[in-house]
Amino acid sequence: QVQLVESGGGLVQAGGSLRLSCAASRSIFDIVTMGWYRQAPGKQRELVAVFRSAGSTNYADSVRGRFTISRDNAKNTVFLQMNSLKPEDTAVYYCNAVWIFVGAYWGPGTQVTVSS
Repeated sequence: QVQLVESGGGLVQAGGSLRLSCAASRSIFDIVTMGWYRQAPGKQRELVAVFRSAGSTNYADSVRGRFTISRDNAKNTVFLQMNSLKPEDTAVYYCNAVWIFVGAYWGPGTQVTVSS
């Protein structure tokens, strides 16, 4: 059983920054995908930013240029640097990772609240 543990959420004013971390209990060197999704109240869960196995990254249009995903393979950790936060970024942020032959896993989520 793989565990993903998110941290770094909190309350911040609009225009501020937060850095989320997602630590995996196994190596992320061979992930198929790993990244961040979010779910706001009353809305569907949506992709925010993700690494793909070829090394490419994908960002939601709404966060491109403000958020940056990065990884530290030695620490089995993926980060999400969120700058210029907006009230509409308020959501529970979930880490997701997929390994071939191992499966897909979600973290429990971390709340991000941006006040106006």
